Formats: sequence, C-alpha cells, structure tokens
Amino acid sequence: MSITEHELKIKLEGIEDPMIGEGIVSLGLVNDLSIEDGTANISLAFNAPYAPAEMDIGNEIREVLAEEGLEANLQGQVSGAMGFDDEVLPDVRNVIAVSSGKGGVGKTTVAANIAAGLEARGAMVGLLDADIHGPNVPRILPVESEPGVMPNEDLVPPRSDGVRVMSMGFMMEDEDDPAILRGPMVNKFMMKFLEGVEWGRLDYLIVDLPPGTGDASLNLLQSMPVNGAIVVTTPQEMALEDTRKGINMFQKHDTPIVGVVENMSSFICPSCDDEHELFGDQGKGVDKIVDDFDIPILNRIPMHPDFGADGGEGAVAKDEDSDVYEQIDELVGAAADRIGEINRRKVSDFRGEQTASAVPTETDE
Repeated sequence: MSITEHELKIKLEGIEDPMIGEGIVSLGLVNDLSIEDGTANISLAFNAPYAPAEMDIGNEIREVLAEEGLEANLQGQVSGAMGFDDEVLPDVRNVIAVSSGKGGVGKTTVAANIAAGLEARGAMVGLLDADIHGPNVPRILPVESEPGVMPNEDLVPPRSDGVRVMSMGFMMEDEDDPAILRGPMVNKFMMKFLEGVEWGRLDYLIVDLPPGTGDASLNLLQSMPVNGAIVVTTPQEMALEDTRKGINMFQKHDTPIVGVVENMSSFICPSCDDEHELFGDQGKGVDKIVDDFDIPILNRIPMHPDFGADGGEGAVAKDEDSDVYEQIDELVGAAADRIGEINRRKVSDFRGEQTASAVPTETDE
C-alpha cells in the first residue's frame, strides 16, 4: 500500500533543521507536498543554494522518500509574500554585505573569496565593490573586459572566472587615481550600482561596503534588501572597538549579522609550522564580541601570503593547493549556512504570525 501525502508529511516531521534545532514541518519550511506517479514533489522554503545545511536536509528528505519507494523532486521556493523584498533587485535571491569597522583588516579579500567560493560550489554570484573610496576588488578578482552597456544605459558586469563583478574602479581612468567624492556624488554612484546594473539572476550578491559607518554604508542599508551582514576584524583592540560600532549600526537598521570573521588571527611559522598569536590576550576580544552580541564566529583566518590584507591576484577559495584553502572553504560554507538559517527563521516567524492571526479570539467568536 502506497503512502499518502498526509502520512509522508508526518514522516517529514522527524527531520530537524540542524541550525535551528526544530523540525522542518513545525517550522513551516514545507511549502507544498504532493505525490504523483511514484514521485514526491516537495517545495521547501529554502533560499540559500549550495548551503551545506540545506543540502543535508535535502539528502535526509531523499532518504525518507527512498524508504517509501518514491522518487524525489525537491524545489526551493521563497516568495515575497513571506516578507522578502521582491521589488528591489528582484532577480537576486540573497544580498550579503561585507563590512569592517576600519580599513586594512582584509574586508575586500574576505568579500572576494566568499564570492569566488560560492561560485566554485555552483552558485550564480555577483560581487559589488561598493567601497567607493578604495575599490580594490578588481585586484583580487581580475576581469578581462570593461562593463558592457545596454540600450537603456544599464551596465552589464564583466566576469572574473564566473563571478560577475562591478566596481567603482572600472570608472576610473587610472587604477591609482584617488576617488575623491563628497556625499552627493557618493550617493549618485551608489544608486547607479543599485538601480543601473543588469546583474541577471543571482543566488548571491556580495556587497563589499566601505569601512566604517559612513553615508555610503547607511544609504545601501536603507535602499537595498540586505539579508545579512558579515563583519571582518583583526584581533587588535582598536579594530575590535570599531567592530562593535559597526555591529551596532547594523542592529539599529534591523540588519541580521551573519557572523564575524577574525582575519590575521595568528601567524603560522613557515619553518616550523608552529602557530603564534601575535596580539596576545587581545585575540580574546573577538570571543567577547560574539558573546556580548550573541553572534557566531564564521572562522578565524591566519596571516598568510595567499590571504594578505593587500589582496593579490586570484582567490584562495579556488586554489585547493593553498595552505589556507581549508579555512577559506569552511568560511564560505559557514556564511552560506548562516544566510540560510536567517532566511528560514524569517519564513518560520512569518508563518507563525500568520497562524496566530488566523486563530479566532473570543471577540471573533
């Protein structure tokens, strides 16, 4: 006797979201379920392609279906009706801002490697270099051509080994020219990047923000549907103080914090392979930040020539021979997992509110 749709849904209740710690059915993550001709068609409220946790949940569902002799047809679907903005950047599934409280901590290197790493996993990725005063993304992810221009004057991002890249650096005659811009001009360029770029369909748009908490960052937060922000810091006390300010800025604008990346966390001696904490007890400062704000550390990246604050050509995320490839790959997976968790919690909360509002009160009765 074949299993019914109701019985299958009961079985799926036993599958737990590994990051939230509750069942995917009780969380409201199963949009729709039907069985036709030996195939289970299941729509899931998943929005983070190639995130390890969502892929693991999908594999658990396939195992349940296989036990019942069913083929699996799984689809991820999250609509604007669940609280996601589908008016601005409607073809972009996730916008991830990468920020830092101060310059020189490796923020752009982290942003470029997360973009390259997600693309290497199979995702469609864009990278917006919104660090308007220091557009260094093209140094790390070099492109072979200039941006294209459509008949409506929208810009078409060139690609760097699959990643679509747009940068203020493309608009400067000499890459060593300073970008001397005041508030109104900064806003003009930001809006051009937001409204005048044909990104196409993207799973992830990584936005490399300017350091600090200035107008450019605030304008983007107010104009762009940011799913979450990654904050990059180093262990020095001065960087950590500025990191706190940046986290407070995001929280005041109701932007979820994906997590903190501690760059230059240690030094690995090339002669003896011993690891040294160059900043002593200051290295504990990041632990205090994540405890105080209840946010995760995505990873700690050691000092290494392949992953220096000055960048360099190419991304470690695509170089499996690099000594720090494993740390970068773990960072990419952790970032995707956290974005997935944030999205799933948002869907669950939205559906919980819908369910609560549908329950009749004594007055309704």
